[in-house]
Amino acid sequence: MCTHLNTIMQWARKGFGMLKQRKITLILLVSLIVMIGLAGCTSKKRYKKGTPATMRTYCVYGKTYKPSYVRLGQKMRGISSWYGPNFHGKSTSNGERYNMHAQTAAHKTWPMNTMVRVSNLQNGKSTIVRINDRGPFVKGRIIDCSYAAGKKIGLDRMGIAKVQIEVLGFAGKVQPHAAARRLPKAKQVVMLTNFGIQVGAFKRKEGAEIYRERYSRLDPKYKPIVKKMYDEEGDTLYRVWLMGFGSEEEARDFMACNNLPGAFIVRN
Repeated sequence: MCTHLNTIMQWARKGFGMLKQRKITLILLVSLIVMIGLAGCTSKKRYKKGTPATMRTYCVYGKTYKPSYVRLGQKMRGISSWYGPNFHGKSTSNGERYNMHAQTAAHKTWPMNTMVRVSNLQNGKSTIVRINDRGPFVKGRIIDCSYAAGKKIGLDRMGIAKVQIEVLGFAGKVQPHAAARRLPKAKQVVMLTNFGIQVGAFKRKEGAEIYRERYSRLDPKYKPIVKKMYDEEGDTLYRVWLMGFGSEEEARDFMACNNLPGAFIVRN
């Protein structure tokens, strides 16, 4: 009888050990699931409910773009290019299939389905397009016309041209001229220009000149200068500034794209 009792006790202890081990495993599994869920929630960027995917911030080639809403009559000037056969039939940013024969265009930040007049400032020709894609991601270019739209303003021969674009409507429809006249006049916006980036500071002018020469080869659009200043103790300090940025955002994008740790924005 004692033998049977010992056997039963051994089975009981073994069963209790297995139950305890399963309980610990279950607790660890639940904890892991909770941690993964929390990590996913904290890393996901939150947007307002109903924000279209095409209006969310995105990054291309190291540069960040923030789509923004526009008003009727809003204008912009810059360079226009066109894109055609190589992209024909491929998906655009709003999910449509690109049709090189349709009156469409790509813009980096204006809302999808915005109706825009593109005027070639070099020959006076103009055409109306609907934005259905993002781009062009080339410095200085503000819009990429479809082949059909580009041909109407001479881009098929010129390749690129200086243009003015103007918002005419939304949701794929051009607004009547009467609606444009009823809009209140936009408040005058003061544009801050000539932003710069400080890329170095030296006590000896020779060091500053070496830096100035180095950054003169980085991008011909921006001019490096040496500013003679004084520190808090009255000692001479030569600061190297890269000047010519049209906005603070342009300067920040340049720092991000060119990996300039320690650099900061200045105004001349």
